[in-house]
Amino acid sequence: MATDIRIALDAMGGDHGPAVVLPAAAIALERRPDVRFLLYGDQKAIAPYLSADPRLAEKAEVFHTDVAVKMTDKPSQALRTGRRVSSMWQAIEAVKTGAADCVVSAGNTGALMAMAKFCLHTMAPIDRPAIAALWPTTRGESIVLDVGATIGGDEQHLVDLAVMGAAMARIVFDIDSPTVGLLNVGTEEIKGVEEVKAAGRILRDANLPNMRYQGFVEGDDLGRGAVDVFVTEGFTGNIALKTAEGTARQLGQYMRDAFSHSLMSRIGFLFARKALDALRERKAPRAHGGVFLGLDGVVIKAHGGADADSYAGAVELGYDMVRQELLAKIREMIAQASESRPAAASPVAET
Repeated sequence: MATDIRIALDAMGGDHGPAVVLPAAAIALERRPDVRFLLYGDQKAIAPYLSADPRLAEKAEVFHTDVAVKMTDKPSQALRTGRRVSSMWQAIEAVKTGAADCVVSAGNTGALMAMAKFCLHTMAPIDRPAIAALWPTTRGESIVLDVGATIGGDEQHLVDLAVMGAAMARIVFDIDSPTVGLLNVGTEEIKGVEEVKAAGRILRDANLPNMRYQGFVEGDDLGRGAVDVFVTEGFTGNIALKTAEGTARQLGQYMRDAFSHSLMSRIGFLFARKALDALRERKAPRAHGGVFLGLDGVVIKAHGGADADSYAGAVELGYDMVRQELLAKIREMIAQASESRPAAASPVAET
């Protein structure tokens, strides 16, 4: 691995493009001096930010592109019009060719997943990638996956999610054996759809190293961080994610209404402002983006509306995934899980 971590940035992605991506890169560089940036996008839009920051300019290389994937583009449309020519595609392709160690984009999630899967492919034997999000809890953070990459899945898909999520947790939380739970409608073994129950039996019987399977967990366990890794398929995970984000906005509006109710409440707001700012930073998932797991490359999705600090957090997340060798850990744990699978029964010869 090169001394510097090389991060490809889709400078045109997200709601704000270079106005957020370049200041975020400067923040990340301040915190991670051993990083270099490959910037893909409109050179004219990028140039003023580099001119204003010589230190960032020294650690960055610009690759001009005329095409940017729109936030409203459908994945199929993005592939048709942006393949090979867009800032998003070229940033991903830099990982494929080895020019970059990871890619970060705040662009269209569906387009980013489609392009990343098409360009990088999934690592064997993973069939379907996942998006893992860092989820704020009362005890810190947990990882939740899948939050919307694919819909549905059999028991083997859920087992794969557990393995990949545990590998990520080993890096993010710096623990050897993270706890893992399957999101279900109850904690009893008899509850839930058959795929979830079957996945639970596989994980319990496998007793994998570097993972402590805790059984089924429920929706209210998310907020209190009952386990380090919550596993569910993408349909349920995305609903949980959007519900949490909506609830966070709802609570924020309640607080704004309460503190503007009277003169005394406005005075109270001045005393409580620092605590409320800290709460605002923690109240919703995806503050620092999500990780696309299962691909043969490190891809980080920053929130489309991220500010510079939040986007810088996504960049640093990518840095950590590379520096701590996420892909190697996933492959190691996949191999362990494969060894623990029961051998397929031999077909019975007809007589």
